[in-house]
Amino acid sequence: MPNDTVVKVQEYKDTLILKAELLITKRFPEKIVQLNELLATPMFNERNFEEVHQDLNIPALPPVLVKNHEDNKSEDGDHPPTKRQRKDVIVSGQPVLALPAGTVPCNKPLCEMIKVVKPIIRKLVEDSNLLKMWISFMIPKIEDGNNFGVSIQEDTLAEIQTVESEAAAFFDQISRYFLSRAKVVSKVAKYPHIDDYRRAVVELDEKEYLSLWLVVCEVRNRYSSLHDIVIKNLEKLKKPRSSNTESLY
Repeated sequence: MPNDTVVKVQEYKDTLILKAELLITKRFPEKIVQLNELLATPMFNERNFEEVHQDLNIPALPPVLVKNHEDNKSEDGDHPPTKRQRKDVIVSGQPVLALPAGTVPCNKPLCEMIKVVKPIIRKLVEDSNLLKMWISFMIPKIEDGNNFGVSIQEDTLAEIQTVESEAAAFFDQISRYFLSRAKVVSKVAKYPHIDDYRRAVVELDEKEYLSLWLVVCEVRNRYSSLHDIVIKNLEKLKKPRSSNTESLY
């Protein structure tokens, strides 16, 4: 391997270590305070569910009465009316080619919240990845004995990987909300006279508002837990083996 490549790799490791130490000592406490302040804003704090409702812009069309052509025939007085065969009524809905009032908008209050929450989730994923690499670089070579500090590194690394996976799952939760809402809204468009579908959209929006609030709380909690576990074990994370033991080898 060329010497300049080795130097560049080492510079990358040194830079990453400095960024991670700054992140855990300064950036994490700042982020925790920032998220606490965000949760205290009117957008998240004790907001009424009615504030996150959105009009669907799908009117219920007036009912159309369809008479059977047999009913229009004049009844012959000499012949009693024949009993018509019973037919089951199947409600198939109306074909949706175009909505009379235009497109159905997304939930604007929730979209504004998602616009705020998504960068927070992304930042947690990036910070977790940085800490994961930092601890990986701190793990010493495999040796027999005196591995208590290494076990602390491995446990902390597993916790960080869990946080990273949970944060990535928050993104999937947001996309699934839009997909689920679109399916229910399409039901409203096809069956505009059934109020249960309209109510289902309202319930889904309220659930997503609560989920977004919970996501911000969980992100704050994850920052707090990562900061706590790293600060408490910072010495062991940076030097998992004591110098006395290292001198024996």
